[in-house]
Amino acid sequence: MNTQPSPQRLAGQNAMVTGANSGIGAGIARELAAAGANVVVNYVVQPETAESICEDINKLGAGKAIAIQADVSSESDVQALFAEAIKQFGTLDIVCSNAGLQRDAHLVDMTLDQWNKVIGVNLTGAFLVAREAAREFTRRGMRDVSCALGKIIFTSSVHQEIPWGGHCNYATTKGGIMQLMESIAQELAPHRIRVNSVCPGAIETAINRNAWDTASAATALKKLIPYGRIGVPADIAKVAAWLASDESDYICGASIYVDGGMTLYPGFATGG
Repeated sequence: MNTQPSPQRLAGQNAMVTGANSGIGAGIARELAAAGANVVVNYVVQPETAESICEDINKLGAGKAIAIQADVSSESDVQALFAEAIKQFGTLDIVCSNAGLQRDAHLVDMTLDQWNKVIGVNLTGAFLVAREAAREFTRRGMRDVSCALGKIIFTSSVHQEIPWGGHCNYATTKGGIMQLMESIAQELAPHRIRVNSVCPGAIETAINRNAWDTASAATALKKLIPYGRIGVPADIAKVAAWLASDESDYICGASIYVDGGMTLYPGFATGG
């Protein structure tokens, strides 16, 4: 039996995934490592979970993983996160801005703290992470591990396109990520830095457990998904790994919806 790893399309590259100790972020970290990248698993709380993910990755013997704590809404934390990652790995080639959260409420009930917390993590955090990534890519120059100087991948959402009552803070951050991504993609492409977004639909993660963890909830949710199944983190992770590879080298400023057709507005399939 051949136990040697197959050729790895991200071999020799170093990646960072924010919010990587659960859900989609953990899936992306595992997928990048399986493709050969060394991976920084960023987390805010539950260090034991982040360390467990790193142990799993390191046992596979492809990419190496290390866990680093940082709150992406804090400029000083983000700068310290990048400094430690660069100290450990030498540089970064792939940065996945994935950290995000929800604080749901109807508009009339939403507190300023709920608004600011979601904006701070989801949107300001995305800006801070992307800025430090671009600074590091341009500082160290081209490497022979990729056609690109660097890759920035945002985890956005179908809700950069679909309005979402009762979640205006969250939807606003995702609409903001779309413009952030496209604006910096336009700015950075001449430097051979590729910037893109993956936009998940309904994915089985802890953040939306109530929407899928009972038979009745899953049935109701599937009515919004033409393809007829709820997604899993691996669906997103595979697309992120592809965007990080040279296989997607001519893709800049794209939002790739991974949603089973949710953005096709299935309520209009029979004429509305």
